[in-house]
Amino acid sequence: MSKLKVPSLQHLARIWHPDPARITRTLVGLTKHGPTFSYAPLYDAVRDLLRLHVPYEQVLEGIVRGTGRKDVRERFLSVMPLIRQHFDGISPAFVQDVTRRLYPIGRGLAIPFDPPLIYGLNGEIHFPWFSFWRNNPLAAERLSLFVTIVDDVLSQDPDLEDSRFVILDFSAPSPKQPRELSVVEAKLIPRLSDARKSDMLSVFAEGYSGAVAEIREASVVDKGSAVDKGGDLNQLGLFD
Repeated sequence: MSKLKVPSLQHLARIWHPDPARITRTLVGLTKHGPTFSYAPLYDAVRDLLRLHVPYEQVLEGIVRGTGRKDVRERFLSVMPLIRQHFDGISPAFVQDVTRRLYPIGRGLAIPFDPPLIYGLNGEIHFPWFSFWRNNPLAAERLSLFVTIVDDVLSQDPDLEDSRFVILDFSAPSPKQPRELSVVEAKLIPRLSDARKSDMLSVFAEGYSGAVAEIREASVVDKGSAVDKGGDLNQLGLFD
């Protein structure tokens, strides 16, 4: 079984469930069947368009050449026209990467928060958050949890606390429909009370701790099986 990774803030919100046992099962499942690709090339594409002013067709060519798997390549190419639609004609005064932040949620667990970039336009700092999931984007209380925590993070940075925070949602209305871009103004999303936020994070931390314990127990069982079969624990397989 693979090691359990600490989920990103966006994934925390998506995984959250009122039953911590459900969170545990989801996290354990991700160690067995986790994502097989990253959306990082799309973030790079946005930077190329905004910061370096690389022509759109050239950015597309880079994605085609750099993405080996056909299904992943098609996924990226389905998003690119929407990215172009949103940023077409925008000439920012600056485009800047944002360093990772860690947000503590309890039980010694800190969640990574990795904003892709900010940019300046017409004297205003823009803070876009990209949601590239095709299905099941954040909604309702999960979306409020995410936005509330982002508020907490931004409020601790004088350079970002007054930025215009928007969520760019590239999901599809239904499984058989193409993706559409929805620009969600974060200021319009209801925030959670401190008490509710703390309660939700406590539930997640409990679920995460349960996943750690379950994976640790499974690892002990696996090692015991290796000994029973005459295996040398110091000479595990190449990919163990």
